[in-house]
Amino acid sequence: MRVMGIDPGLRNLGWGVIEVEGSRLRHVANGVLHSDGTADLATRLLGLYRQLTAVVAAQRPDCAAVEQTFVNKDAVATLKLGHARAVALLVPAQAGLTVGEYAPNAVKKAVVGVGKAAKVQVDHMVRMQLPGAVIDGPDAADALAVALCHAFHMQSAGRLQAALRAAE
Repeated sequence: MRVMGIDPGLRNLGWGVIEVEGSRLRHVANGVLHSDGTADLATRLLGLYRQLTAVVAAQRPDCAAVEQTFVNKDAVATLKLGHARAVALLVPAQAGLTVGEYAPNAVKKAVVGVGKAAKVQVDHMVRMQLPGAVIDGPDAADALAVALCHAFHMQSAGRLQAALRAAE
């Protein structure tokens, strides 16, 4: 199964795809999509939409996961990030994929084991779990972490379903 993780951002939108086969994880691809910071918001969102649509079509994931965002001190920046997050949710849903959503601390806990892990710790653990992967920057590493988190949650859900069937 191919899992796509997306780290939404208006300037830099990270994406990563992993292959999950049982308990084995393999890096497939990753990257960062960019919008023109001088363009108006609608044009920037359209650019991200088109780029992410092309990535989904090329990578053909089976499911996707997007990192949730939270309100920070700058309400305008938070709102703009929310627009980018909407694109990150829309594109995989439009492709017929189920889309999971994870809070940043849940992603960190799943990948590092600590919900308040630093970005450098997340990057290190992503590289440890996906040996040989060449990662296209911090946003791509975060997206791969989201994909790993979703894979771990799917594996846990699968084990729970199997245990429930065995108990019947």
